[in-house]
Amino acid sequence: MPGNTFGTLFRVTTWGESHGPAIGAVIDGCPPGLHITPAIIQEELDKRRPGKGGVAETTRREPDKVEILSGVFEDKTTGTPISLIIWNKDPRPGAYDHLKDVYRPGHGDITYDKKYGIRDHRGGGRSSGRETAARVAAGAVAKVLLKRHGIRVLAYTVALGGVEATTRDLAAITENPFFCPDPEAAIKMEERVKEVRKAGDSIGGVVEVKCSGVPAGLGDPVFDKLDAHLAQALMSIGAVKGVEIGSGFGAATLLGSQNNDPITPEDFLSNNAGGILAGISSGAEVIVRAAIKPIPSISKEQQTITSGGEPTTIKVGGRHDVSAIPRIVPVCEAMVRLVLADQLLRQIAIRGHWEEER
Repeated sequence: MPGNTFGTLFRVTTWGESHGPAIGAVIDGCPPGLHITPAIIQEELDKRRPGKGGVAETTRREPDKVEILSGVFEDKTTGTPISLIIWNKDPRPGAYDHLKDVYRPGHGDITYDKKYGIRDHRGGGRSSGRETAARVAAGAVAKVLLKRHGIRVLAYTVALGGVEATTRDLAAITENPFFCPDPEAAIKMEERVKEVRKAGDSIGGVVEVKCSGVPAGLGDPVFDKLDAHLAQALMSIGAVKGVEIGSGFGAATLLGSQNNDPITPEDFLSNNAGGILAGISSGAEVIVRAAIKPIPSISKEQQTITSGGEPTTIKVGGRHDVSAIPRIVPVCEAMVRLVLADQLLRQIAIRGHWEEER
């Protein structure tokens, strides 16, 4: 089956291409009675909107104004499919005409041709980061559901271009353009972005997502592990190349006595497990990190081939970010929210009034 739908009970299907007339999402399985307005969704979309200015921004200007076409009546969800649309106001498909028969390194051009025998060369089509706006819109609806159950999801940048955050002052996240919890690191990140942009290159980084108020019991112990779904959700974002939970790859360097989280009648004494044991949430904070690759569209000359197999070189240029960070931060947030919303509804289905017994 085509992979355009995510979730089991809280199901989200996204549609549209980077330089088509519009993009959007359809949410099926959202419970009735949630307070949803365009403004609530817009608040999340504005966090990833292109063209706001700043050192890490593309020059593409998109208002990303969302419209609710169905599933909401008098600002309340009705339990029927919620259809959301975001019109593309600043597409420039002609800017990609010279790339029609050339494969861009780091992009899905060559693999799309291998799979489908046809591809939309206008900015990557479905594989474009533009598609993630629809995910953020859907994630805003999931946020309202999670808030009703006391669950909060917050994403932020902990590394960019080799600059790492050494503190976690979550109040500082909205005070800098990188959603970084370390104000001093944010200043260095800005300098790094300017340096890389001047060189015509790009950089990657790491986004951390912290989930508080997650009750114990979400997820299943074998193929439907909560951490497996989180990894799938984040890895489905085009720029993500790695995911770790809790101590993650660091666990490989620890002894069992160091990595195990001691349990007391009150709480866990540490959280190397990242809030998940045997694929099921433990009640501790769920901590997940995503490794973000550098943006592949750069103005440096690169070696490649044409669709006919002839060797050539390419300078992509165009309206591209230096890094997927910070615009990918709300996308990571949204995908984690979609997982938790789906798992929450699945657990309620198993335990009936479980949500009132927390």
